[in-house]
Amino acid sequence: MTLALIDYMAEKRVWFENQLPLVFQGTPVTPKLKQAMLYSLQAGGKRIRPILLFATLTQLGKSEELGLSTALGLEMIHTYSLIHDDLPAMDNDDLRRGKPTNHCVFGEATAILAGDGLLTAAFQVIANDTKIDVSSKCQIMGMLAIAAGPEGMVGGQEDDLEAEGKTLQLEELISVHRRKTGKLIRFPVEAAAVLAKATETQTAALVRYSEHLGLAFQIGDDILDIAGDEKKLGKPIGSDLTNQKNTYVSLLGLEGAKEKLSQQVNAAIGSLREAGLEQGYLADLADYLLHRTY
Repeated sequence: MTLALIDYMAEKRVWFENQLPLVFQGTPVTPKLKQAMLYSLQAGGKRIRPILLFATLTQLGKSEELGLSTALGLEMIHTYSLIHDDLPAMDNDDLRRGKPTNHCVFGEATAILAGDGLLTAAFQVIANDTKIDVSSKCQIMGMLAIAAGPEGMVGGQEDDLEAEGKTLQLEELISVHRRKTGKLIRFPVEAAAVLAKATETQTAALVRYSEHLGLAFQIGDDILDIAGDEKKLGKPIGSDLTNQKNTYVSLLGLEGAKEKLSQQVNAAIGSLREAGLEQGYLADLADYLLHRTY
């Protein structure tokens, strides 16, 4: 990972996180519910999805401000999914990003409502964006609904649950992860292309890049669940094994999963080359997935 990318990610993370407390500012939300939503929304993390949106806009020659509301909505949806993932009925985790999970602090009922609130308010944030035209706004909200809903993340999560205790073939596992993780990695890149009015050729190449990136991200998560540092990750390792989940490590072995990760990263960078975008933060972000430790 280049020093330029490290500095860029740190700068954009601080800028983005400074906007998060403003999301519910002045809104008539029940105090405990607002506290629960902000507790998880402000809990930290890599903010890789918003940064992907900002980096894509930058490489397409547009201001990152253009994508701020979209990035906020996306992060709200990602955060809701983590709150629900951690619930006893799902992964039953006590730690997230080094802090007690939402239901451990606020109780299961409020945690469920906090997730529901973040999901629905995400579309309100994008709908209220005054920086983008109505046509782009509608397109982006439709794309986000598909990426997060039963055709995307939610459907992938259900398939992942159904596969527990079974052994999937590699292509079946890839199909699950294209939806469970990949759709919300693809979305910020494709949304940035919409906002920047990118050409069809650029958009198609960026979509291919994001799909390879999404698989690389999931493979990296699977590797870290076995070989990661619990203190850096901020959550227990080995939960996939405990829950009998299908992972790239369980199917391919640790070295095989690392090789698959390298293949996906190289394919992502190759897709950028097709669009003439191989120099910049997007390629650096792909390379970062090869070496990340949390």
